[in-house]
Amino acid sequence: MSMNKLIRICMGFLLLVQMDGMAQTQRMNAVDANNYGVAYSLPKTSFVVSFDIRKTVYKRGDFYLYAQRYLGVENPVTENHEVYTLENVRIVNKGIPDKEKSFLVSFRPNTFSPYVYLTEDGLICSINAEPELTAKESFSFPETKENKINARQFFSQETLMAGSAAKQAELVSKQIFDLRRSRNDILTGEAENMPPDGAAYKLVMEQINEQEKALTEMFSGSESTEYLTKEITVVPDGSDIDNRVVARFSGKLGLVDADNLAGEPIYFSLIGKTPKAESAPLSDKERERLEKKFSEGIVYNIPVKALLSIKLNNKILKSVETDVVQYGVQDVLVKKMFDNMKQPIKVLFYPELGAIKQIIQ
Repeated sequence: MSMNKLIRICMGFLLLVQMDGMAQTQRMNAVDANNYGVAYSLPKTSFVVSFDIRKTVYKRGDFYLYAQRYLGVENPVTENHEVYTLENVRIVNKGIPDKEKSFLVSFRPNTFSPYVYLTEDGLICSINAEPELTAKESFSFPETKENKINARQFFSQETLMAGSAAKQAELVSKQIFDLRRSRNDILTGEAENMPPDGAAYKLVMEQINEQEKALTEMFSGSESTEYLTKEITVVPDGSDIDNRVVARFSGKLGLVDADNLAGEPIYFSLIGKTPKAESAPLSDKERERLEKKFSEGIVYNIPVKALLSIKLNNKILKSVETDVVQYGVQDVLVKKMFDNMKQPIKVLFYPELGAIKQIIQ
């Protein structure tokens, strides 16, 4: 039976389900109506890798052929194109429900009304205590302003009536020099009609700069920047990962799929720091005892540390030490720990790992 189905069945018998909108948790009371049982899942580790990318868009101006002749621009944009730059890599260790690690924990009747907090997808957060969930890290891109000004709105009537692009370019270049001359006259105080106050001065200078920029870009071309984030998710199994190609990066296309040879490979490695010990085969009696222990107690994860690295063009973009559930083992808190009616045991978990954070007696 799937974890989601188990939760739906148990929720039908719950006396109280309390949602916490901020932390996105739900309180599940173990009461007579549900036979003092609460269903929960343990997570397995997944890694959400976020690639923060700067996209620069270059657009050719209508008069790029005359850029050097009229304005002395040596390297105008001659074709529309985009350039992608990888700015940053972020990694989030995210626990996802393990379909093979779903449990129904039963508490002893007539105790102090035990309760369990779960995440929205059923991962265990705490027992007999408010969960201590950490806030997600926020990330924001630099603010960008897109220039959407149509330079042709500044054309004079003579420019609009010109019969060729060459003639238009000549007239627009003269208009640009006139704008520069007007700005210089204002700056030096030699303009015939000086702005009367500071506010008017600022407005006039902004209008001159705006017109000059828009008209000049008709020769030099324009450049605009935007930022975007692309994510990939890696779910390890119990084995180390050595230089797995998880995506590719192209300066012309940005982040592309791992099988798209247009980009350079991005390698993902995950190496456990503690080799798994080989366990001896269990006898039937030992296996029966272990199954009973896990069926009656509260199962939790003991993850293992691993070194995670991401590499592109022989350069390490990110290298962090992290916990991996799949490399670790499970253990059990026995039910009798929670039988004390006067001083109930409180347990806090790391929901993303299913590991014990703190036991409070």
